[in-house]
Formats: sequence, structure tokens, C-alpha cells
Amino acid sequence: MPFLITHGGPVIWLILIAAAIALVVFVERALFCHRSQINSAEFLNGVRTVLKRENVVEAISICDATPGPVARLVKAAIINREKGRDRVREAVEEAGLTEVPRLEEKLNLLATIAQIAPLLGLFGTVIGFMHVFSQLGTDGLYAHLQELSGGIWEALICAAAGIGVAIPAHAGYNYLVSRINKLVLDMERAAAEIVNIVTDPNNHGKPQ
Repeated sequence: MPFLITHGGPVIWLILIAAAIALVVFVERALFCHRSQINSAEFLNGVRTVLKRENVVEAISICDATPGPVARLVKAAIINREKGRDRVREAVEEAGLTEVPRLEEKLNLLATIAQIAPLLGLFGTVIGFMHVFSQLGTDGLYAHLQELSGGIWEALICAAAGIGVAIPAHAGYNYLVSRINKLVLDMERAAAEIVNIVTDPNNHGKPQ
């Protein structure tokens, strides 16, 4: 790492900053997705059981104690349970529209870093070769390889660093997108099921 910083030129700092940001975003989003993922079937079964006992307060408490967007969708349905099936469906859809942007937060930043990292590497490569040709222009045929090696190292290090940041950033982005798609699918399934649960007369209890 000290060698990269010493010989990579000024652009290597931009690439390293981009790499640090990408790492922080990926870790934060991965943890967020992990906390948001629950066993939807087991959770809904628990809510259904509580509602059958007409204990709406406990059902809402279960939703409050459960992390993730699925629990918040279910809570929205329970709160609007006495306003009719259409209103329950609208409440769930509104909750979903609020939750999806929260899941996708900062993903654009990670995708942007994956796209611009190779360009930063190319930028550093061009600057490195500009230094080489500048030295050649100054010393001509008398330029020594040792004098030119600094620019060559700068060009190669920046190119490699840019690609080295782009590959894991792009892979991390695709991984997070797949996790979010799974969460959204769970939300859609839970939404359809909770609408049926709270609008079923056998589960439509009164607050206690």
C-alpha cells in the first residue's frame, strides 16, 4: 500500500477514497438487508394466531418488535383493518412505496463508483504517460529509464487500482440488488396475505 501511494500519483488518492466509500456503503447496506430479512411465513402465522384471539394490541406489538419492511406493512394493514378491504390494500401499498426507497438507499452511489473507478484509473494512466512524454521531450534520447519509470509506474498503478476497485464494487452492487429484490418479493407476498388475514371476519378482532 505505501508503494501504491508513493508511486501512484495524485489520482490514486481519488481511487482510494472511492474504494473506501464503496466499502462503507456495501457494509452498511448489507447489514441493513440482513436486519430487514425475516421469516415472513413464521411472522405472519404468529400475527394470524394473535388476531384469531382478537388481540389486536398484541399483534401491533409484535410488528413493532419485529425489524424490517414486512413488519411495517403488516402493521399498516392491521391499523386500517376496520376500513374495508380496499383501504387495507391501499394502506399496504402506501407503506410499500415508503419502504422500497429505504431499501434502495445509497445503491446508486455504489453503482456510480463501480462505473467511474475505471475512468479514474484511465485518467491516472493518461497523467502518468504525460509525465513520461514530458520527460522525453525535455531530455530526448538522453532520458534514462529510471527517470521515466515514475510516470510508467503511475500509469500502471492507477489503471490496476481503478479496475481493482470497479470489480468488487460492481459485484457488491449486484449482490445487494439481489438481496433487495428478495426482500421486495417477501413484501409482496406478505402484503397479499395480510390483506386476506385482516379482512377475514374470523380474524377481525376488536382492540383490547
